[in-house]
Amino acid sequence: MMAMQQQEQVIGGGSNRIAAVNVTPSNNTNDLHTPSHSKKEKPWREFLTYLGPGFLVSLAYLDPGNMETDLQAGANHKYELLWVILIGLVFALIIQSLAANLGVCTGKHLSEVCKAEYPLFVKYCLWLLAEAAVIAADIPEVIGTAFALNILFHIPVWVGVLLTGCSTLLLLGLQRFGVRKLELLISILVFVMAACFFVEMGYVKPSTSGVLKGMFIPKLSGHGATGDAIALLGALVMPHNLFLHSALVLSRKVPTSVRGINDACKYFLIESGFALFVAFLINVAMISVSGTVCSATNLSAETSDQCSDLTLNSASFLLKNVLGRSSSTIYAIALLASGQSSTITGTYAGQYIMQGFLDLKMKTWKRNLVTRIIAITPSLVVSIIGGSSGAGRLIVIASMILSFELPFALIPLLKFSSSSTKMGPHKNSLFIIIFSWILGMGIICINVYYLITAFVDWIIHNSLPKVANVFIGILVFPLIAIYILSVIYLTFRKDTVETYIETKNDPMMQTHVEKGFMNNGQLELSQVPYREDLADIPLPQ
Repeated sequence: MMAMQQQEQVIGGGSNRIAAVNVTPSNNTNDLHTPSHSKKEKPWREFLTYLGPGFLVSLAYLDPGNMETDLQAGANHKYELLWVILIGLVFALIIQSLAANLGVCTGKHLSEVCKAEYPLFVKYCLWLLAEAAVIAADIPEVIGTAFALNILFHIPVWVGVLLTGCSTLLLLGLQRFGVRKLELLISILVFVMAACFFVEMGYVKPSTSGVLKGMFIPKLSGHGATGDAIALLGALVMPHNLFLHSALVLSRKVPTSVRGINDACKYFLIESGFALFVAFLINVAMISVSGTVCSATNLSAETSDQCSDLTLNSASFLLKNVLGRSSSTIYAIALLASGQSSTITGTYAGQYIMQGFLDLKMKTWKRNLVTRIIAITPSLVVSIIGGSSGAGRLIVIASMILSFELPFALIPLLKFSSSSTKMGPHKNSLFIIIFSWILGMGIICINVYYLITAFVDWIIHNSLPKVANVFIGILVFPLIAIYILSVIYLTFRKDTVETYIETKNDPMMQTHVEKGFMNNGQLELSQVPYREDLADIPLPQ
Protein backbone atom coordinates (compact mmCIF):
# COMPACT_ATOMS: atom_id res chain seq x y z
CA MET A 1 0.00 0.00 0.00
CA MET A 2 2.87 2.35 0.82
CA ALA A 3 4.50 1.56 -2.53
CA MET A 4 1.25 2.32 -4.26
CA GLN A 5 0.95 5.71 -2.59
CA GLN A 6 4.53 6.60 -3.45
CA GLN A 7 3.93 5.58 -7.04
CA GLU A 8 0.82 7.76 -7.28
CA GLN A 9 2.69 10.69 -5.76
CA VAL A 10 5.50 10.49 -8.31
CA ILE A 11 3.18 10.12 -11.23
CA GLY A 12 0.89 12.91 -10.15
CA GLY A 13 3.69 15.38 -9.53
CA GLY A 14 3.31 17.47 -12.68
CA SER A 15 0.05 16.56 -14.34
CA ASN A 16 -3.30 14.90 -13.81
CA ARG A 17 -2.74 12.95 -16.98
CA ILE A 18 -2.08 9.65 -15.20
CA ALA A 19 -2.90 10.56 -11.62
CA ALA A 20 -6.61 10.63 -12.51
CA VAL A 21 -6.58 6.84 -12.91
CA ASN A 22 -8.66 4.90 -10.45
CA VAL A 23 -6.03 2.35 -9.44
CA THR A 24 -7.53 -0.98 -8.47
CA PRO A 25 -5.01 -3.84 -8.37
CA SER A 26 -5.82 -6.97 -10.31
CA ASN A 27 -4.21 -10.40 -10.26
CA ASN A 28 -4.87 -10.88 -13.95
CA THR A 29 -3.20 -8.20 -15.99
CA ASN A 30 -4.64 -9.55 -19.23
CA ASP A 31 -8.09 -8.36 -18.19
CA LEU A 32 -6.86 -4.78 -18.40
CA HIS A 33 -5.71 -4.94 -22.00
CA THR A 34 -7.93 -3.29 -24.55
CA PRO A 35 -8.52 -5.18 -27.82
CA SER A 36 -6.71 -2.48 -29.79
CA HIS A 37 -3.51 -3.17 -27.87
CA SER A 38 -3.64 -6.93 -27.42
CA LYS A 39 -2.18 -7.16 -30.88
CA LYS A 40 -0.64 -4.60 -33.19
CA GLU A 41 -3.21 -2.76 -35.26
CA LYS A 42 -2.72 -1.90 -38.88
CA PRO A 43 -1.36 1.67 -39.22
CA TRP A 44 -4.41 2.95 -41.07
CA ARG A 45 -6.76 1.57 -38.42
CA GLU A 46 -4.64 3.12 -35.70
CA PHE A 47 -4.68 6.41 -37.62
CA LEU A 48 -8.49 6.39 -37.74
CA THR A 49 -8.64 6.37 -33.94
CA TYR A 50 -6.91 9.76 -33.91
CA LEU A 51 -9.01 11.25 -36.72
CA GLY A 52 -11.17 14.26 -35.87
CA PRO A 53 -9.44 17.15 -34.07
CA GLY A 54 -7.53 18.42 -37.13
CA PHE A 55 -10.64 18.52 -39.31
CA LEU A 56 -12.68 20.32 -36.65
CA VAL A 57 -9.86 22.87 -36.25
CA SER A 58 -9.60 23.30 -40.04
CA LEU A 59 -13.19 24.60 -40.16
CA ALA A 60 -11.84 27.83 -38.68
CA TYR A 61 -9.68 28.27 -41.81
CA LEU A 62 -12.80 28.28 -43.98
CA ASP A 63 -14.93 30.72 -42.00
CA PRO A 64 -16.51 33.92 -43.39
CA GLY A 65 -13.47 35.91 -42.23
CA ASN A 66 -11.24 33.91 -44.55
CA MET A 67 -13.75 34.22 -47.37
CA GLU A 68 -13.96 38.00 -46.98
CA THR A 69 -10.19 38.58 -46.83
CA ASP A 70 -9.53 36.14 -49.69
CA LEU A 71 -12.06 37.77 -52.01
CA GLN A 72 -10.87 41.29 -51.20
CA ALA A 73 -7.20 40.32 -51.59
CA GLY A 74 -7.92 38.87 -55.02
CA ALA A 75 -10.02 41.83 -56.14
CA ASN A 76 -7.46 44.40 -54.95
CA HIS A 77 -4.16 42.67 -55.73
CA LYS A 78 -4.99 39.80 -58.12
CA TYR A 79 -2.62 36.89 -57.32
CA GLU A 80 0.01 39.00 -55.58
CA LEU A 81 -0.85 37.87 -52.03
CA LEU A 82 -1.06 34.12 -52.67
CA TRP A 83 2.35 33.74 -51.02
CA VAL A 84 0.77 34.95 -47.79
CA ILE A 85 -1.74 32.08 -47.98
CA LEU A 86 1.06 29.57 -48.60
CA ILE A 87 3.26 30.79 -45.76
CA GLY A 88 0.27 31.25 -43.47
CA LEU A 89 -1.01 27.70 -43.88
CA VAL A 90 2.46 26.13 -43.70
CA PHE A 91 2.97 28.06 -40.49
CA ALA A 92 -0.53 27.07 -39.35
CA LEU A 93 0.33 23.40 -39.89
CA ILE A 94 3.50 23.75 -37.80
CA ILE A 95 1.94 25.56 -34.88
CA GLN A 96 -1.25 23.45 -34.89
CA SER A 97 0.90 20.31 -34.71
CA LEU A 98 2.91 21.89 -31.87
CA ALA A 99 -0.35 22.60 -30.03
CA ALA A 100 -1.43 18.97 -30.52
CA ASN A 101 1.96 17.71 -29.32
CA LEU A 102 1.76 19.89 -26.21
CA GLY A 103 -1.59 18.40 -25.25
CA VAL A 104 -0.50 14.81 -25.92
CA CYS A 105 2.82 15.05 -24.04
CA THR A 106 1.71 17.05 -21.00
CA GLY A 107 -1.90 15.95 -20.60
CA LYS A 108 -2.80 19.64 -20.31
CA HIS A 109 -3.98 22.04 -22.97
CA LEU A 110 -2.29 25.36 -23.64
CA SER A 111 -4.38 27.52 -21.32
CA GLU A 112 -3.76 25.13 -18.42
CA VAL A 113 0.00 25.20 -18.98
CA CYS A 114 -0.12 29.02 -19.17
CA LYS A 115 -1.99 29.10 -15.87
CA ALA A 116 0.60 26.86 -14.23
CA GLU A 117 3.57 28.81 -15.64
CA TYR A 118 2.81 32.51 -15.42
CA PRO A 119 2.21 34.86 -12.45
CA LEU A 120 -1.35 35.81 -11.53
CA PHE A 121 -1.39 39.19 -13.34
CA VAL A 122 0.10 37.76 -16.54
CA LYS A 123 -2.32 34.85 -16.39
CA TYR A 124 -5.35 37.14 -16.27
CA CYS A 125 -3.98 39.33 -19.07
CA LEU A 126 -3.47 36.29 -21.30
CA TRP A 127 -6.97 35.08 -20.45
CA LEU A 128 -8.55 38.42 -21.41
CA LEU A 129 -6.58 38.52 -24.67
CA ALA A 130 -7.63 34.96 -25.47
CA GLU A 131 -11.28 35.78 -24.80
CA ALA A 132 -10.95 38.87 -27.01
CA ALA A 133 -9.56 36.64 -29.76
CA VAL A 134 -12.61 34.37 -29.52
CA ILE A 135 -14.91 37.39 -29.79
CA ALA A 136 -12.94 38.82 -32.74
CA ALA A 137 -13.15 35.45 -34.48
CA ASP A 138 -16.90 35.35 -33.84
CA ILE A 139 -17.54 38.73 -35.53
CA PRO A 140 -17.02 37.39 -39.09
CA GLU A 141 -19.32 34.49 -38.29
CA VAL A 142 -22.04 36.88 -37.11
CA ILE A 143 -21.73 39.11 -40.18
CA GLY A 144 -21.38 36.18 -42.58
CA THR A 145 -24.57 34.63 -41.23
CA ALA A 146 -26.34 38.01 -41.49
CA PHE A 147 -25.23 38.39 -45.12
CA ALA A 148 -26.48 34.88 -45.90
CA LEU A 149 -29.88 35.66 -44.38
CA ASN A 150 -29.97 38.93 -46.33
CA ILE A 151 -29.34 37.13 -49.62
CA LEU A 152 -31.81 34.34 -48.90
CA PHE A 153 -34.68 36.31 -47.38
CA HIS A 154 -33.86 39.97 -48.26
CA ILE A 155 -33.94 41.08 -44.64
CA PRO A 156 -31.74 44.00 -43.53
CA VAL A 157 -28.22 43.10 -42.43
CA TRP A 158 -28.74 44.52 -38.94
CA VAL A 159 -31.81 42.32 -38.46
CA GLY A 160 -29.77 39.35 -39.62
CA VAL A 161 -27.14 40.23 -37.02
CA LEU A 162 -29.77 40.04 -34.30
CA LEU A 163 -31.07 36.73 -35.64
CA THR A 164 -27.63 35.14 -35.37
CA GLY A 165 -28.22 34.76 -31.64
CA CYS A 166 -31.25 32.62 -32.44
CA SER A 167 -29.30 30.66 -35.01
CA THR A 168 -26.77 29.80 -32.33
CA LEU A 169 -29.46 28.31 -30.10
CA LEU A 170 -30.92 26.48 -33.11
CA LEU A 171 -27.52 24.97 -33.90
CA LEU A 172 -27.13 23.75 -30.34
CA GLY A 173 -30.63 22.30 -30.47
CA LEU A 174 -29.82 20.35 -33.64
CA GLN A 175 -26.80 18.83 -31.88
CA ARG A 176 -29.25 16.64 -29.96
CA PHE A 177 -29.78 14.63 -33.16
CA GLY A 178 -26.06 13.85 -33.41
CA VAL A 179 -23.23 16.31 -33.57
CA ARG A 180 -21.26 14.17 -36.00
CA LYS A 181 -24.16 14.12 -38.46
CA LEU A 182 -24.66 17.87 -38.09
CA GLU A 183 -20.98 18.61 -38.64
CA LEU A 184 -20.95 16.32 -41.68
CA LEU A 185 -23.93 18.16 -43.17
CA ILE A 186 -22.32 21.55 -42.56
CA SER A 187 -19.00 20.37 -43.99
CA ILE A 188 -20.78 19.12 -47.12
CA LEU A 189 -22.39 22.54 -47.59
CA VAL A 190 -19.04 24.28 -47.12
CA PHE A 191 -17.42 22.01 -49.69
CA VAL A 192 -20.29 22.69 -52.09
CA MET A 193 -19.12 26.30 -52.08
CA ALA A 194 -15.54 25.12 -52.48
CA ALA A 195 -16.53 22.99 -55.47
CA CYS A 196 -18.26 26.01 -57.01
CA PHE A 197 -15.06 28.06 -56.76
CA PHE A 198 -12.99 25.23 -58.22
CA VAL A 199 -15.38 24.88 -61.17
CA GLU A 200 -15.46 28.67 -61.58
CA MET A 201 -11.66 28.72 -61.53
CA GLY A 202 -11.70 26.21 -64.38
CA TYR A 203 -14.11 28.48 -66.28
CA VAL A 204 -12.27 31.78 -65.88
CA LYS A 205 -8.88 30.05 -66.33
CA PRO A 206 -6.52 32.13 -64.17
CA SER A 207 -2.98 32.51 -65.44
CA THR A 208 -0.97 29.53 -64.23
CA SER A 209 2.28 31.49 -64.30
CA GLY A 210 0.61 34.38 -62.47
CA VAL A 211 -0.73 32.08 -59.74
CA LEU A 212 2.65 30.38 -59.30
CA LYS A 213 4.48 33.72 -59.18
CA GLY A 214 2.03 35.06 -56.65
CA MET A 215 2.43 31.91 -54.57
CA PHE A 216 6.23 31.70 -54.50
CA ILE A 217 7.49 35.27 -55.05
CA PRO A 218 6.73 37.49 -52.03
CA LYS A 219 5.58 40.94 -53.06
CA LEU A 220 3.74 43.83 -51.42
CA SER A 221 2.88 46.61 -53.83
CA GLY A 222 -0.09 48.85 -54.33
CA HIS A 223 -2.24 50.71 -51.87
CA GLY A 224 -3.25 48.71 -48.80
CA ALA A 225 -1.21 45.60 -49.66
CA THR A 226 0.41 45.40 -46.22
CA GLY A 227 -2.92 45.76 -44.45
CA ASP A 228 -4.55 43.12 -46.66
CA ALA A 229 -1.61 40.75 -46.06
CA ILE A 230 -1.91 41.15 -42.29
CA ALA A 231 -5.67 40.59 -42.54
CA LEU A 232 -5.02 37.37 -44.48
CA LEU A 233 -2.59 36.16 -41.82
CA GLY A 234 -5.02 37.11 -39.07
CA ALA A 235 -7.81 35.21 -40.77
CA LEU A 236 -5.61 32.13 -41.25
CA VAL A 237 -3.54 31.83 -38.06
CA MET A 238 -5.96 32.44 -35.20
CA PRO A 239 -4.91 32.47 -31.53
CA HIS A 240 -7.95 30.63 -30.19
CA ASN A 241 -7.27 27.71 -32.54
CA LEU A 242 -4.06 26.95 -30.65
CA PHE A 243 -5.95 26.63 -27.38
CA LEU A 244 -8.61 24.55 -29.11
CA HIS A 245 -6.32 22.03 -30.81
CA SER A 246 -4.26 21.37 -27.68
CA ALA A 247 -7.52 20.48 -25.88
CA LEU A 248 -9.17 18.43 -28.64
CA VAL A 249 -6.34 15.88 -28.74
CA LEU A 250 -6.97 15.09 -25.07
CA SER A 251 -10.17 13.30 -26.09
CA ARG A 252 -8.06 10.47 -27.54
CA LYS A 253 -6.56 7.55 -25.61
CA VAL A 254 -2.79 7.68 -26.10
CA PRO A 255 -0.46 4.77 -25.16
CA THR A 256 1.83 5.47 -22.22
CA SER A 257 5.09 4.61 -23.98
CA VAL A 258 7.37 7.11 -25.66
CA ARG A 259 6.71 5.34 -28.95
CA GLY A 260 2.96 5.56 -28.41
CA ILE A 261 3.17 9.29 -27.77
CA ASN A 262 5.39 9.75 -30.84
CA ASP A 263 2.91 7.79 -32.97
CA ALA A 264 0.03 9.91 -31.69
CA CYS A 265 1.90 13.11 -32.54
CA LYS A 266 2.68 11.72 -36.00
CA TYR A 267 -0.93 10.81 -36.71
CA PHE A 268 -2.21 14.18 -35.51
CA LEU A 269 0.34 15.84 -37.83
CA ILE A 270 -0.80 13.79 -40.82
CA GLU A 271 -4.44 14.52 -40.12
CA SER A 272 -3.81 18.26 -39.69
CA GLY A 273 -1.68 18.33 -42.82
CA PHE A 274 -4.41 16.81 -44.97
CA ALA A 275 -7.15 19.01 -43.51
CA LEU A 276 -5.10 22.21 -43.91
CA PHE A 277 -4.04 21.25 -47.45
CA VAL A 278 -7.72 21.12 -48.41
CA ALA A 279 -8.20 24.51 -46.74
CA PHE A 280 -5.20 25.86 -48.65
CA LEU A 281 -6.64 24.77 -52.01
CA ILE A 282 -9.99 26.37 -51.21
CA ASN A 283 -8.37 29.67 -50.17
CA VAL A 284 -6.23 29.70 -53.34
CA ALA A 285 -9.32 29.04 -55.45
CA MET A 286 -11.17 31.97 -53.87
CA ILE A 287 -8.32 34.41 -54.46
CA SER A 288 -7.71 33.15 -58.00
CA VAL A 289 -11.37 33.47 -59.00
CA SER A 290 -11.72 36.92 -57.46
CA GLY A 291 -8.42 38.11 -58.95
CA THR A 292 -9.18 36.80 -62.43
CA VAL A 293 -12.75 38.10 -62.62
CA CYS A 294 -11.96 41.53 -61.22
CA SER A 295 -8.82 42.07 -63.33
CA ALA A 296 -10.40 41.16 -66.67
CA THR A 297 -10.02 43.74 -69.45
CA ASN A 298 -13.66 43.56 -70.59
CA LEU A 299 -15.33 44.23 -67.25
CA SER A 300 -18.82 45.67 -67.33
CA ALA A 301 -19.49 48.83 -65.34
CA GLU A 302 -21.61 46.87 -62.86
CA THR A 303 -18.93 44.20 -62.26
CA SER A 304 -16.26 46.87 -61.92
CA ASP A 305 -18.26 48.61 -59.21
CA GLN A 306 -18.82 45.31 -57.40
CA CYS A 307 -15.11 44.49 -57.51
CA SER A 308 -14.13 47.91 -56.17
CA ASP A 309 -16.24 47.34 -53.04
CA LEU A 310 -16.34 43.56 -52.73
CA THR A 311 -18.01 42.12 -49.63
CA LEU A 312 -19.46 38.77 -48.69
CA ASN A 313 -22.87 40.23 -49.40
CA SER A 314 -22.05 40.95 -53.03
CA ALA A 315 -19.61 38.17 -53.92
CA SER A 316 -22.17 35.80 -55.41
CA PHE A 317 -21.67 37.44 -58.83
CA LEU A 318 -18.32 35.63 -58.99
CA LEU A 319 -20.18 32.32 -59.41
CA LYS A 320 -22.69 33.39 -62.06
CA ASN A 321 -20.67 31.77 -64.84
CA VAL A 322 -21.16 28.39 -63.19
CA LEU A 323 -24.50 28.60 -61.40
CA GLY A 324 -26.41 31.23 -63.33
CA ARG A 325 -29.47 32.61 -61.56
CA SER A 326 -29.16 30.16 -58.68
CA SER A 327 -25.65 31.40 -57.83
CA SER A 328 -26.82 33.77 -55.09
CA THR A 329 -28.97 31.13 -53.36
CA ILE A 330 -26.35 28.39 -53.33
CA TYR A 331 -23.66 30.88 -52.33
CA ALA A 332 -25.82 32.11 -49.44
CA ILE A 333 -26.50 28.56 -48.19
CA ALA A 334 -22.78 27.79 -48.25
CA LEU A 335 -21.99 31.08 -46.51
CA LEU A 336 -24.57 30.29 -43.84
CA ALA A 337 -23.01 26.86 -43.35
CA SER A 338 -19.55 28.39 -43.14
CA GLY A 339 -20.60 30.83 -40.44
CA GLN A 340 -22.48 28.27 -38.38
CA SER A 341 -19.83 25.54 -38.59
CA SER A 342 -17.20 28.01 -37.40
CA THR A 343 -19.40 28.72 -34.40
CA ILE A 344 -18.60 25.24 -33.09
CA THR A 345 -14.84 25.86 -33.03
CA GLY A 346 -15.24 29.26 -31.35
CA THR A 347 -17.57 27.92 -28.70
CA TYR A 348 -15.34 25.05 -27.67
CA ALA A 349 -12.21 27.21 -27.79
CA GLY A 350 -13.84 29.70 -25.43
CA GLN A 351 -14.93 26.88 -23.14
CA TYR A 352 -11.40 25.48 -22.81
CA ILE A 353 -9.84 28.91 -22.41
CA MET A 354 -12.15 29.69 -19.50
CA GLN A 355 -11.71 26.24 -17.94
CA GLY A 356 -7.93 26.33 -18.32
CA PHE A 357 -7.18 29.82 -17.05
CA LEU A 358 -9.90 30.13 -14.39
CA ASP A 359 -11.00 26.57 -13.56
CA LEU A 360 -14.51 27.60 -14.62
CA LYS A 361 -16.76 25.73 -16.99
CA MET A 362 -20.03 27.17 -18.31
CA LYS A 363 -22.69 25.11 -19.99
CA THR A 364 -22.11 25.02 -23.74
CA TRP A 365 -25.29 26.90 -24.66
CA LYS A 366 -24.55 29.66 -22.12
CA ARG A 367 -20.98 30.04 -23.34
CA ASN A 368 -22.08 30.18 -26.97
CA LEU A 369 -24.83 32.69 -26.27
CA VAL A 370 -22.64 35.03 -24.17
CA THR A 371 -19.85 35.05 -26.77
CA ARG A 372 -22.30 35.60 -29.58
CA ILE A 373 -24.07 38.48 -27.81
CA ILE A 374 -20.75 40.24 -27.21
CA ALA A 375 -19.82 39.78 -30.87
CA ILE A 376 -23.25 41.00 -31.98
CA THR A 377 -22.81 44.44 -30.38
CA PRO A 378 -20.07 45.90 -32.65
CA SER A 379 -21.51 44.07 -35.67
CA LEU A 380 -24.94 45.58 -35.03
CA VAL A 381 -23.61 49.14 -34.59
CA VAL A 382 -21.47 48.98 -37.73
CA SER A 383 -24.18 47.37 -39.86
CA ILE A 384 -26.70 50.06 -38.84
CA ILE A 385 -24.31 52.95 -39.46
CA GLY A 386 -22.22 51.65 -42.36
CA GLY A 387 -24.51 49.09 -43.97
CA SER A 388 -23.13 46.09 -45.84
CA SER A 389 -19.85 47.76 -46.80
CA GLY A 390 -19.18 48.83 -43.22
CA ALA A 391 -19.92 45.32 -41.95
CA GLY A 392 -17.55 43.91 -44.57
CA ARG A 393 -14.75 46.23 -43.42
CA LEU A 394 -15.40 45.14 -39.83
CA ILE A 395 -14.51 41.57 -40.85
CA VAL A 396 -11.10 42.77 -42.08
CA ILE A 397 -10.60 44.74 -38.85
CA ALA A 398 -11.47 41.64 -36.79
CA SER A 399 -8.91 39.62 -38.76
CA MET A 400 -6.25 42.26 -38.07
CA ILE A 401 -7.11 42.16 -34.35
CA LEU A 402 -6.55 38.40 -34.41
CA SER A 403 -3.19 38.90 -36.07
CA PHE A 404 -2.11 41.44 -33.43
CA GLU A 405 -3.20 39.10 -30.62
CA LEU A 406 -1.44 36.07 -32.09
CA PRO A 407 1.89 36.58 -30.20
CA PHE A 408 0.18 36.14 -26.83
CA ALA A 409 -0.79 32.56 -27.70
CA LEU A 410 2.01 31.79 -30.13
CA ILE A 411 5.03 32.71 -28.00
CA PRO A 412 3.96 30.59 -24.99
CA LEU A 413 3.28 27.67 -27.35
CA LEU A 414 6.69 27.96 -29.05
CA LYS A 415 8.46 28.15 -25.70
CA PHE A 416 6.54 25.33 -24.03
CA SER A 417 6.86 22.96 -27.00
CA SER A 418 10.63 23.57 -27.13
CA SER A 419 11.18 23.04 -23.40
CA SER A 420 12.44 19.76 -21.95
CA THR A 421 10.68 20.58 -18.65
CA LYS A 422 7.36 20.74 -20.52
CA MET A 423 7.84 18.09 -23.22
CA GLY A 424 10.69 15.85 -22.08
CA PRO A 425 12.14 13.84 -24.99
CA HIS A 426 9.25 14.98 -27.21
CA LYS A 427 10.35 18.61 -27.37
CA ASN A 428 10.83 20.28 -30.75
CA SER A 429 13.87 19.44 -32.84
CA LEU A 430 16.44 22.17 -33.43
CA PHE A 431 15.22 22.61 -37.02
CA ILE A 432 11.58 23.08 -35.93
CA ILE A 433 12.65 25.47 -33.16
CA ILE A 434 14.61 27.68 -35.59
CA PHE A 435 12.03 27.54 -38.38
CA SER A 436 9.00 28.18 -36.17
CA TRP A 437 10.66 31.05 -34.30
CA ILE A 438 11.78 32.69 -37.56
CA LEU A 439 8.23 32.55 -38.96
CA GLY A 440 6.71 33.60 -35.65
CA MET A 441 9.03 36.56 -35.17
CA GLY A 442 8.52 37.52 -38.81
CA ILE A 443 4.75 37.73 -38.34
CA ILE A 444 5.18 39.62 -35.07
CA CYS A 445 7.59 42.12 -36.65
CA ILE A 446 5.20 42.69 -39.55
CA ASN A 447 2.40 43.37 -37.08
CA VAL A 448 4.48 45.84 -35.07
CA TYR A 449 5.71 47.59 -38.23
CA TYR A 450 2.21 47.93 -39.62
CA LEU A 451 0.83 49.04 -36.27
CA ILE A 452 3.35 51.88 -36.00
CA THR A 453 3.40 53.00 -39.64
CA ALA A 454 -0.38 52.89 -40.02
CA PHE A 455 -0.88 54.98 -36.91
CA VAL A 456 1.81 57.52 -37.90
CA ASP A 457 0.31 57.79 -41.38
CA TRP A 458 -3.14 58.38 -39.89
CA ILE A 459 -1.78 61.04 -37.51
CA ILE A 460 -0.11 62.89 -40.40
CA HIS A 461 -3.01 62.82 -42.84
CA ASN A 462 -6.13 63.13 -40.69
CA SER A 463 -8.10 66.37 -40.48
CA LEU A 464 -8.25 66.62 -36.70
CA PRO A 465 -6.82 69.65 -34.87
CA LYS A 466 -3.17 69.41 -33.82
CA VAL A 467 -4.14 69.40 -30.15
CA ALA A 468 -6.34 66.35 -30.72
CA ASN A 469 -3.54 64.56 -32.59
CA VAL A 470 -1.11 65.24 -29.74
CA PHE A 471 -3.61 63.94 -27.19
CA ILE A 472 -4.25 60.79 -29.25
CA GLY A 473 -0.50 60.24 -29.65
CA ILE A 474 0.02 60.53 -25.90
CA LEU A 475 -2.59 57.79 -25.41
CA VAL A 476 -1.67 55.43 -28.24
CA PHE A 477 2.15 55.42 -28.32
CA PRO A 478 2.42 54.12 -24.72
CA LEU A 479 0.02 51.31 -25.68
CA ILE A 480 2.26 50.39 -28.60
CA ALA A 481 5.25 50.40 -26.24
CA ILE A 482 3.38 48.15 -23.78
CA TYR A 483 2.54 45.78 -26.65
CA ILE A 484 6.21 45.53 -27.68
CA LEU A 485 7.42 45.12 -24.08
CA SER A 486 4.84 42.41 -23.47
CA VAL A 487 6.06 40.46 -26.49
CA ILE A 488 9.66 40.83 -25.28
CA TYR A 489 8.68 39.67 -21.77
CA LEU A 490 6.96 36.52 -23.04
CA THR A 491 9.85 35.77 -25.37
CA PHE A 492 12.72 36.03 -22.89
CA ARG A 493 11.05 35.02 -19.62
CA LYS A 494 12.55 31.78 -18.30
CA ASP A 495 10.09 28.94 -17.73
CA THR A 496 10.08 27.54 -14.21
CA VAL A 497 7.28 24.97 -13.98
CA GLU A 498 7.81 21.32 -14.92
CA THR A 499 4.80 19.61 -16.49
CA TYR A 500 6.34 16.58 -18.18
CA ILE A 501 5.63 13.80 -15.70
CA GLU A 502 8.10 11.17 -16.92
CA THR A 503 11.23 13.29 -16.34
CA LYS A 504 11.82 12.05 -12.80
CA ASN A 505 15.01 11.08 -11.02
CA ASP A 506 14.13 7.44 -10.42
CA PRO A 507 15.17 5.45 -13.54
CA MET A 508 13.24 2.39 -12.34
CA MET A 509 10.10 4.51 -12.04
CA GLN A 510 10.69 5.81 -15.56
CA THR A 511 10.78 2.24 -16.87
CA HIS A 512 7.60 1.25 -15.07
CA VAL A 513 5.73 4.32 -16.33
CA GLU A 514 7.03 3.77 -19.87
CA LYS A 515 5.78 0.18 -19.88
CA GLY A 516 2.58 0.93 -18.01
CA PHE A 517 3.36 -1.29 -15.00
CA MET A 518 2.68 -0.41 -11.41
CA ASN A 519 3.23 -2.33 -8.16
CA ASN A 520 5.48 -5.05 -9.63
CA GLY A 521 3.21 -5.77 -12.55
CA GLN A 522 -0.02 -6.11 -10.60
CA LEU A 523 -1.55 -3.34 -12.72
CA GLU A 524 -0.90 -2.62 -16.37
CA LEU A 525 -2.21 0.46 -18.15
CA SER A 526 -2.29 0.06 -21.91
CA GLN A 527 -3.34 3.66 -22.47
CA VAL A 528 -3.06 7.05 -20.87
CA PRO A 529 -6.66 7.89 -19.87
CA TYR A 530 -8.21 10.77 -21.73
CA ARG A 531 -9.31 13.77 -19.73
CA GLU A 532 -12.71 13.20 -18.14
CA ASP A 533 -13.37 16.95 -17.96
CA LEU A 534 -12.93 17.15 -21.74
CA ALA A 535 -14.92 14.04 -22.54
CA ASP A 536 -17.94 16.02 -23.76
CA ILE A 537 -16.11 17.01 -26.94
CA PRO A 538 -18.35 15.89 -29.81
CA LEU A 539 -15.75 13.64 -31.43
CA PRO A 540 -15.53 9.84 -31.57
CA GLN A 541 -13.73 8.31 -28.62
